Amino acid sequence: MQSVMEIAAEIVAREGGFVNDPDDPGGATKYGVTIGTLRRLGLDVTGDGDVDAGDVKALTRAQAVAIFIRHYFDAPRIASLPECLQATVFDMYVNAGSNAVRILQRLLRDMGYRVAVDGTIGPQTAGAAADAATVDATGLRDAYGIARRNYYFRLADRRPASRKYARTRAGGKGGWIKRAEEFISPNYHLNQQAFQERIAAWGNL
Repeated sequence: MQSVMEIAAEIVAREGGFVNDPDDPGGATKYGVTIGTLRRLGLDVTGDGDVDAGDVKALTRAQAVAIFIRHYFDAPRIASLPECLQATVFDMYVNAGSNAVRILQRLLRDMGYRVAVDGTIGPQTAGAAADAATVDATGLRDAYGIARRNYYFRLADRRPASRKYARTRAGGKGGWIKRAEEFISPNYHLNQQAFQERIAAWGNL
């Protein structure tokens, strides 16, 4: 089993360096940590009395890992989920906040479990996930990964400016889709034809 430190380090590597994309609602971001996160946590990285893009640029990998573990793994109680889900839900929580948990809760409801869709991992959600993992841990992880992928597709359906995160300029799978499929068994990855059919309504770039 991977340690939480190893998982967090992989997330940081996956997120990449400093960007300030005007199409990204999160604003200035480095290693997946947004300026909004730094402000919410009151982290003045440069110590100049103001939290701005300069603080995002100054953020180190070690600081990003520490933020993710404390605020995106420990705080939402991801450790209470079965092992098969921890890496993928942690990764999604960094990317989408409590929506990562809502995706899981909706999936569990679809599987017949009585859980509230509130974005919080409590005994009800943790217990249902543990029960589902006992039945088929790999299947549960794959189902969650597919639900993640569908979440990204729906975001891009609704917001044309976000489509560049789901589809490359060359028409292939974008970062969002590749990210979700890292946690899905290869036989459930979309082939190029299936991917093109899913995004056909988006038209050309």
